[in-house]
Amino acid sequence: MSEQSVQRTTVAARAAWSAVVRAGATLTITDLHGNQAVDFLVYDAGDTSVRYSAPDTIQAQGNIFLTTGSVLMSNEHTPLMTVVADDVGRHDTVGGACSKESNTLRYGHHTWSQHACVDNFLAEGARYGLGKRDLVSNINWYMNVPVEKDGTLGIVDGISAPGLSLTLRAERDVLVLVSNCPQINNPCNGFEPTAVEMTIGAPE
Repeated sequence: MSEQSVQRTTVAARAAWSAVVRAGATLTITDLHGNQAVDFLVYDAGDTSVRYSAPDTIQAQGNIFLTTGSVLMSNEHTPLMTVVADDVGRHDTVGGACSKESNTLRYGHHTWSQHACVDNFLAEGARYGLGKRDLVSNINWYMNVPVEKDGTLGIVDGISAPGLSLTLRAERDVLVLVSNCPQINNPCNGFEPTAVEMTIGAPE
């Protein structure tokens, strides 16, 4: 693949990012500094009412964690993207996106003014005519959310490291929304959010 066919963007800590990824193209997400959660939503670019579905994805693969071979399924049970490479081996589907409301509930009212992933999703989604009703349960790349046999889950220290990456292939033209998570109240970002890199490769 030539350098001219690659679009590479560094997404600053706490920032949002979006792009349309064409069918057959790849999106590589690189954890530049290690243990940085990347909140992620994906929609059919031609019809955003068709969007990522956590229940469909979990049911289709029989696993709550994502890794190489996992297919991100839509609410119509059709494939949106496939994980084709993964240096880490396990990514979260159940932890959700931080918000002012959840931060206040979990960590106290003093966190109300802190920037959150839902803010990023709403601001970035508005560029495409998306609003709060269009936000669904999201993927958290690089976030470590172990789930115990009794259903208990927690957000704990990450298992990623500087320079590790994962690559997705678009199965149709898709719109991707990303929040480079700004959370500082739990270990999902090592308590210090950092930059990540997004690389779009042209269809082969």
